[in-house]
Amino acid sequence: MPYWLMKSEPADVSIDDLAALPQQTVPWYGVRNYQARNFMRDGMQVGDGVLFYHSGCAEPGIAGLARVASTAYPDATQFDPASRYFDPRATPESPRWLHVDVQFVRKTRLVGCLWVCPSCAASRNWRTCASLPAATGSPSLRWNRPSGASSSGNCSARPIW
Repeated sequence: MPYWLMKSEPADVSIDDLAALPQQTVPWYGVRNYQARNFMRDGMQVGDGVLFYHSGCAEPGIAGLARVASTAYPDATQFDPASRYFDPRATPESPRWLHVDVQFVRKTRLVGCLWVCPSCAASRNWRTCASLPAATGSPSLRWNRPSGASSSGNCSARPIW
C-alpha cells in the first residue's frame, strides 16, 4: 500500500484532534504548496496510508497513522476572505488549491523523522529510516523521492513507500 507523509501543526489539527472529530475525518485544508497540491490531485488514492506528522512544535515526528478518505477536491478556505488561507486569485470556477480528506487509523508512539532523524539528517536525502518500519509495521517502507521532486522539508504532503 502506498503511504504519504502529511504534515500538520498540532496547534491547528493534531492526531488527537483527528481522533476526536466526527467520523474521525478532516479535510487537509490550507496546503499552499504546488508540489503537495499536485501529489494530492495526481497521486493520492482513497485508501492510501498516511503518516500523520506533527511539525512546528516542540516534539516533531510521526504521531499516528491515517488513510486518504477522498479524492482531491477544491479547498474552500481559498475563497474565504476571513481565512488565513484565502487566495484572491482563486475562484470557484477556477480553484487553485485542492485537498483530500484524511481519516484517523491509530496513534503511534511519536517517531521523530523527516530531517529530525539523525540518519536522515546526516545525508539530507530520502533514505531508509529505521524508525518507519516500527511506526507502521511495514518492514520495507522507504522514503521515496520521485523524479523532479524537491528535497525541501516544506512540502505538506509527499510520497513514501
